[in-house]
Amino acid sequence: MKKLLALILVLSIALFAFVGCAKEQPAPAPSPAPSEEPNEEPSEEPNEEEPAAEGAVKTGLAVITSLGKSKDATADAEGTAQSDSVIVAVTVDNDGKVVKAVIDTAQTAIKFNAEGKVTSDLTASYKSKQELKEEYGMSKASTIGKEWYEQANTLADYVVGKTVEEIKAIPTDDTGVPTDADLVASVTMKIDGYKNAFEKAMAEAQDLGASAEDKLGLGVVTTIDKSKDATADADGLAQAYSTYTATTFDAEGKITSSILNASQANVNFDATGKITSDLAAPALTKNELGDDYGMKKASPIGKEWYEQAAAFAEYIVGKTVEEVKAFETDETGHNTEADIVSSVTFGIDDFKLILEEALNTAK
Repeated sequence: MKKLLALILVLSIALFAFVGCAKEQPAPAPSPAPSEEPNEEPSEEPNEEEPAAEGAVKTGLAVITSLGKSKDATADAEGTAQSDSVIVAVTVDNDGKVVKAVIDTAQTAIKFNAEGKVTSDLTASYKSKQELKEEYGMSKASTIGKEWYEQANTLADYVVGKTVEEIKAIPTDDTGVPTDADLVASVTMKIDGYKNAFEKAMAEAQDLGASAEDKLGLGVVTTIDKSKDATADADGLAQAYSTYTATTFDAEGKITSSILNASQANVNFDATGKITSDLAAPALTKNELGDDYGMKKASPIGKEWYEQAAAFAEYIVGKTVEEVKAFETDETGHNTEADIVSSVTFGIDDFKLILEEALNTAK
C-alpha cells in the first residue's frame, strides 16, 4: 500500500513539472494576414530622371538678331544693311540660377549705293562689341564714361545667382535703361534685348557635361564676303554671316561642353539701292531653322546643319583648343577628320577661330 501511494505521488509530481514546462514555451508568432488586394506581379519602380552630378551645370547660348536699322540708299547717301545680333552665353545650376554669364553683340553694317553696288570691303574683319573694346566709342557719349564692354560685363556679373524671373524683373525706364539702384552707376545702355536673350539662353540650356567650376567662354566670327551687287535681273545681297559658340573649359583647358550656332542675316536690295527684304521678319539661326535650312538635300551624308554642328560639338569635348585646331581639313576648310567625317562634312575653320576666342576670353 505504501509503495502504491509513493508511486502515485511520483507520477503526480512529474505531471505537474511537465505542465509547468509546457506553459513556459513561447507561443509561435502568428502568420501575417493576407493583403486585401495581393499583387500577382511585383510592381515596377517609377522611372525617375537620373539626378545631375554634383556641381553639374547646364550650358546655354542665345542669339537674337534684328535688321530694323537698315535703310535704303539715296542719291545723297549710301544705304546700310545693318544686323544687330545680341548674344548671351550662360551656365545654369539645378536651381535655375545663373552660375556664369557672358554678353556680346555683333553689329554689322554693310554699305551699298543707289546703283545697287556693295561698297563695303568684303574682305574686312568685323569685330563684335566685346572685341572692339574702346574702338566702339561708347565712353565718349556715356554719362558715366564707361565703354560698352565694361557695361556688358557689369551686367553679366550682376545676373550671377539670379533666376530668369529675377533677371526679367530688373527695372528699366521707358527706353530700356536700368533703374535698379545697383546698376544705375555702372550700366546706362538699354538692356531689354539682353533680358530677352537671357530668358532664351536659360530656357534652352542643356546638360552637356559642364561643371560649376568650369570657365565659360563666348566666341563670335562675322564675315560679309558672300554679299553681292544687284543687277537688272536680280536683287543684290548684303549678308552678315556670323558663327557663334558658348564653350566651357576645365582647369586644364579641356573642353567640357560646347554649343555651336550660326546665322545668315540677309538684306536684299534692288539696282536702285532700295531694300526689298522684310526687315521685320525674324532672322533665325541655323539651329532654329532646323530642317528648314536645307543642307540635308545637298549633304553627302544626308545630315542637316544643326545635326552636324551638334556632332562636332560633342566630338570636341575632352579636347583642348590646340587639338581642335589641328583637325584635318581640305583646301576649302571642310572637315576631313577620320573619326567624324561620317557625321560632319561642312567647313570647320570658323569653328576653330571661335573656339580659340572663347578660350582666350573665358571667365
